Amino acid sequence: MSSCSRSLVATLTPVEVKLGLTLDDYAENALLAPKVSELRAVAKAALEPLAGRTLWMVNSAERGGGVAEMLPKQVSLLTQLGIRTRWMVIGCDDPRFFELTKRLHNLIHSTGDPQLGPGERALYESVSRALAEQFQRWLEPEDIVIVHDPQPAGMAAMLKRALRNLVIWRCHIGLELETAATDSAWSFLEPYLRNVDHFVFSSTAYIPRYLSKNVSIIRPAIDPLTHKNRELHPVKLAGVLSNAGLMHPDQPVLTPSFGKPVTRLMSDGRFAPIGAAWQPGLMFRPTVSQVSRWDRLKGWHGLLAGFVRLKRNLRAGAYELNERKRRRLEIVRLLLAGPEPDSVQDDPEATEVLEELIAQYQALSDAEQRDIAILSLPMRSVKENALIVNALQRCSSVMVQNSLQEGFGLVVTEAMWKRTPVLGSTAYGIRQQIRHGIDGVLIADPKSAEAVEAGILRVLEDPHERARWARSAQRRVYDESLIFRQLLQWLELLVELVARPAAGKLN
Repeated sequence: MSSCSRSLVATLTPVEVKLGLTLDDYAENALLAPKVSELRAVAKAALEPLAGRTLWMVNSAERGGGVAEMLPKQVSLLTQLGIRTRWMVIGCDDPRFFELTKRLHNLIHSTGDPQLGPGERALYESVSRALAEQFQRWLEPEDIVIVHDPQPAGMAAMLKRALRNLVIWRCHIGLELETAATDSAWSFLEPYLRNVDHFVFSSTAYIPRYLSKNVSIIRPAIDPLTHKNRELHPVKLAGVLSNAGLMHPDQPVLTPSFGKPVTRLMSDGRFAPIGAAWQPGLMFRPTVSQVSRWDRLKGWHGLLAGFVRLKRNLRAGAYELNERKRRRLEIVRLLLAGPEPDSVQDDPEATEVLEELIAQYQALSDAEQRDIAILSLPMRSVKENALIVNALQRCSSVMVQNSLQEGFGLVVTEAMWKRTPVLGSTAYGIRQQIRHGIDGVLIADPKSAEAVEAGILRVLEDPHERARWARSAQRRVYDESLIFRQLLQWLELLVELVARPAAGKLN
């Protein structure tokens, strides 16, 4: 271990990844077999130029968020293809470091105070230097390092200064606009990015002006057979809901209860297991759901306000509806679900955001609270958490992603793959995926309760339209956002870069 200050410690923790499903398992699925064959052909050609090298994936969290979810399967499949791949997680027990990197994340999305001074840079460099010193002991001369997002970017730069390894920065976030906030974040990162060989973004719109070369575009992707995305037979679906405490069945259930149940916000502000007196009704009634981190950029407040407005206008007789449509709106519920707020190390803002949402909920009437559930999803078991999210996405009539800003939004991809209709904001990462009126519906202003209300009304109004959007959405994911295509692009890029290792550093 190396000190990142006199009393604080920076850490590098290797994460062991179980191989899990094999490529043969994927190939047995008729829908996925062509994708597997294409990937195998590219990997076969890549084995010789990548022989003898270890590919290191480095990020800041083992659990929580899209990057941590993608990396295990990337590591597993690359290993199965013959590419030696390892995963390393950075850490620091100085909370200021992750507070700073969260600020950088928010600034890249144009929120927060853009004033970053010498103190912030000194902290970032101190932690980065300590991490780089440790990592040097793990690296062989021909190894390739891929660092994800701002947290390890400084470490990557310092590794590059000390060694000749190929270093790639993979940025999963971005904003299509330039503002004082985004300029502040990119200016802060520029001295470190100047030392990196190559850059990978999710969209050309996210690339800062000073990165005019050595940039590739690779879209994020999902694994269709993980616990979060695989098909759930109705009996298994009911079992997951029961095991998680989201349903209290009156029949025997094969599998035991999960280690920790989902908890629901009570009117007194505490979270407690869901009792038999109030149940979400996920297998029985229309449900509008959002599953995300507790992050201001996820648009929680606007979504809650829009749903409450819909219910109030319904009671006031503001809508002209036939009996079935009225009944649908009368019994529809809103579920807002996120991880236990203290479970994600690199997101210190989560508790504060959740407290604000709790206050908004507590200001509602008892009747309004009964139609809304704020759920805390346990993170103790990755598998159990993934199954809970899968069940929520499959049981919901509509999945919402009301983000103010979104780099991409894999939770949208997941719902699209499951053929669950999606109501999304016009954040750039979401509209990269959803074509309005073709793959789903987009909300023009996620902060506007009126706009959110209108979006919910439209997507609930016509079940036939919802089914059409859902079919189109699944096809779009199949063509563009499955992990096989993502790994194919990575392999092609790595082979190209290894063939010209001197090309890359930003001048």
